Parts: sequence; C-alpha cells; structure tokens
Amino acid sequence: MATKPMTKTQLVAAIAEAMDADKKTAGAALDAVTGVITSEVAGGGAVTLPGIGKIYCRERPARQVRNPATGAMIDKEADKVVKVTIAKALKDSVNA
Repeated sequence: MATKPMTKTQLVAAIAEAMDADKKTAGAALDAVTGVITSEVAGGGAVTLPGIGKIYCRERPARQVRNPATGAMIDKEADKVVKVTIAKALKDSVNA
C-alpha cells in the first residue's frame, strides 16, 4: 500500500540532515534548484539530475480531440508538455 508523498517541509528537513546544515539553508538550496530547473525547461532546454532522471519539454502538434460529454470532435492547438525520463539507476534501486 502506498504511503503519502513527502511534503516540502519533510524534504527540506531531510536535505538539512543530509547536508549537516540548518533548514533555512536547505530550503534555499531546494528553491534554487527548483528555480533553475523551471527556467531551463521553460526555455526549451533539458535538465539531467544524475541518478534521478532527465526533465525536458516536448511540443505536441495540433490535433483533434473528442469531448467526452458530447462526443463532438474539437480542434486542439499545439502545446508543450513537461516530461520526465527516469534514470536506470533509480529504477534498479526501486526494483532491487
């Protein structure tokens, strides 16, 4: 059975403990990493987190989709979607 996901507060506390630093420093580090990843992916780039995976933005072409309520076909414009490819090392550690 799955447990609840780790919250930001719990993550900051775990990072602080691993870094042997205070929570304020760990929180600032997490916010900085999040900001760098967000700006890079929003600009069309990709970020590889060693041992975790690759975060990138992919463009989807314009297409027709079906409205499930009415069954009518609707033209959907091209858009972008964020993708994450998980690293083999993480997959192996989960399945070990």
